[in-house]
Amino acid sequence: MDLSPEALYAHFGLFHLLVPASNLARWQIEDGWTWIKAIGLRRGIRDGDIAFDGVGDSGVRIDFRQRERRGIVTIPRLYVTLADLDGFAAALSAAGVPGEDVRQAKG
Repeated sequence: MDLSPEALYAHFGLFHLLVPASNLARWQIEDGWTWIKAIGLRRGIRDGDIAFDGVGDSGVRIDFRQRERRGIVTIPRLYVTLADLDGFAAALSAAGVPGEDVRQAKG
């Protein structure tokens, strides 16, 4: 996961997603994800969200202002797991992207 003033670059194995920083609407640290959100690369059936995850403990949800179009597919949000959730959230906040930590048990 890389965040620059120009873009967010997320990758999981061979898969990647490049999103302009101007399209990042908000972030949210969540916990207690169901197993289906934590099985690697996943595309949601209902809404079409994308997940690049390896664990189900907690992760970051990133909502987009406009759906990201990739061919005929549109993506409203991205779920990712990271080693440093708080550091990534701080970097997003520093870049002007609002968000909150809604984990039940912090720490």
